[in-house]
Formats: sequence, structure tokens, C-alpha cells
Amino acid sequence: MRMANRELTRRQLLQTIGGTTALVTAGGLATARPTAEVEVNIGFKNTAGRVAAERAATAKVRDFSFDAVTLRVPKQALNGLQQRPDVRYIEPNGRLHAFSQSTPWGIDRVDADVAHDSGYTGSGADIAIIDSGIDSDHPDLQSNLGSGVAMVGCKGRCAYDWDDDNGHGTHCAGTADAVDNTEGVVGVSTEATLHAVKVLDKRGSGSYSDVAAGIEYVADQGWDVGSLSLGGSKSAVVEDACEYAYGKGVLLVAAAGNSGPCTDCVGYPAAEPECIAVSATNDTDGLASYSSTGSEVELAAPGTDIYSTYTNGGYETLSGTSMSCPHVAGAGGQLMAQGYSNTEARQQLTDTAEDIGLASNEQGAGLLDIAAALGLSS
Repeated sequence: MRMANRELTRRQLLQTIGGTTALVTAGGLATARPTAEVEVNIGFKNTAGRVAAERAATAKVRDFSFDAVTLRVPKQALNGLQQRPDVRYIEPNGRLHAFSQSTPWGIDRVDADVAHDSGYTGSGADIAIIDSGIDSDHPDLQSNLGSGVAMVGCKGRCAYDWDDDNGHGTHCAGTADAVDNTEGVVGVSTEATLHAVKVLDKRGSGSYSDVAAGIEYVADQGWDVGSLSLGGSKSAVVEDACEYAYGKGVLLVAAAGNSGPCTDCVGYPAAEPECIAVSATNDTDGLASYSSTGSEVELAAPGTDIYSTYTNGGYETLSGTSMSCPHVAGAGGQLMAQGYSNTEARQQLTDTAEDIGLASNEQGAGLLDIAAALGLSS
């Protein structure tokens, strides 16, 4: 793409129209006076069409490598150009805009927006995403990123060894703590420090040892929350790691699992007593069909059709208890930023949960309500 020199163009414009004709925006084209100058994109079929368009112009704004130019042209010249068979189109040079930030339904349902409006951001808390890593370049996460560690290596285009080569960890990170800015999405917390603890590989799999080492690392760093959107069979070494981290003051939040419909089927590490096991709900407050249930479930949170950050700076909609878990992790960050200990935050989250009418093995204490946990009216 070749761009005309804009200073030269302005000088040409002043010379041509004596500085008396203002440029008409795209929105004002229909009502512009015939002598008014308008900025248009013109597509042509051949050289003759290009020459005719450029002869009618007072200034060239941009010259493309394909068959089009952006020109400033008196409106009265457009009718003649539109009649030419060698001109493909003439359009006002309108504008496109960045998509504005959206609030995913889950963030709204747990009243995180109420917390944001009241000035609660999670600033000062450390939330570790123990997962497949975090996209280090994502515009909705980058300003909240702290440090990271990799128990398994990142493969492909990785700026850091803890970068995300799968997407799962980045999605969870956005729900927990995406920045409240003008783009993308917003998290439950918005200014907590995110830490990437990469224990899952490109395929989304990690050994017991890798996961245990990640949990241990979070504890040794003194971070507040460990978000575990992963699971499987019981592991003794992971059990040891959870006990160690909880004793060090880490609030551990884990996905209940996606084995539903079933009863008494919560996976590990969510079933460990040190972890808050989180089931998943849909947008009508029903239990998600895939959600594992059991006596270990402590809280429910939105998990179906959750829109959040993804790798390569993108966004995706995913479903699972993996998506419900970081809602609670972000809420834990909000409370621990206010000085709660891990045990106090856990108790506060369960004490203030909303009863949505599900069985206790489906919702535990109820649906997460971060506004109530912070003592706010929703």
C-alpha cells in the first residue's frame, strides 16, 4: 500500500480551492453542496478509469496496489464518474470502529459488574492460572500479567516458556481478570496480577508431577489464588501439593469436572478438601448438562457459552466447569485484595452464595455472588 504525502495533499488542496471549501465527511455526502469537496474511494476497471478519477480529484489521499484510489473530489464531479463503464464503484470514505468491550453474561450474573461500579478491581491480589499458560501479548490481559513459570514447555510461537500454545489457560485468565478497558471482555477481577503457571502442554495435558509442581510453586511465591481448571483421577502427589499450598495461605479453586449427567462424580483435584469445587450453570440458572456433581461441590458458577480471551489476541466462546472455575478464582482475588485470608475468603464466598434452587450436590452453597461477598447491594 502506498500513501500520498499528507502535507503535500493539504498544500495542493489549498492551492486548488483557495482554502474556502471544507472537506465533507462521509456521513454528510448526501446533503453536501455540489461544489463541496468529498473524500471517496473509487474502484476502477482499467487505466482509463483511474486517469478519469484522478483528473476529477483535487487531491489524492491514498493509492492502493489493487485497482482503487482514495481521492478528494468536488461532489459535482461524481455524477460523471458514476456513468463511466470503467469505474466499478464510488463510495464515501466511511469509518470502521473497534468493537466495544462487552460484559459476558457470566460476569453480569455473578454481579461482578456491581463490584466494578463500586470501585472493586482486585488490585493487590495475585491470581495464578495453573493451566496451559497465558497469551503474553493479549491486549485484554497484558497489563495485568505478572510473572510466570513453565513445568512443561511451550511449543510454536512462544515469547515466553509459559506462553499459551493451547488456548484454555488464556480463556480462563480472561474470565478471572481481563482488563476493564474499551475492547474485548472484562473479568470478575480487573486489576489483580495474573500469573501463568504452565502445567498443561499444547494438547491440554499435564502429568501429576507437573501439576503438583505448579501448585507448589504458587504456594512458594506467596500468591493468593490458584485456579485449577483441570482434573482427572486422584493423585497422591497432587493431594500433597494441595495440602501444602492451602497451608501456605493459597485459596485453591478447581473445576468439578465435565462427567455429567452423573451423581457423586466430582473429579480431582476439585474433590480434595483444600479445593473449592465449582459446578457449572447455564444462563437460565440450570445445572449445565455436562457438569459433574457430588457432595464436594461447594459453589456453582456460570460455565455454558462463556465468551473470553483466547490465543493470538482473540476471543472464543467455550463451555465447561473449566469456565465456571475462574469466575470463583476472580472473586477470591477480589476478597483477598481486601485483606481476607484464604480460609476467610472461602467462608465468605459460601456464606453469601445465592440459592438458585438446585440440589446441594449440584450447587453446593449456591451460585457465586461477588457483590454480596463484598457487602454490596446488587
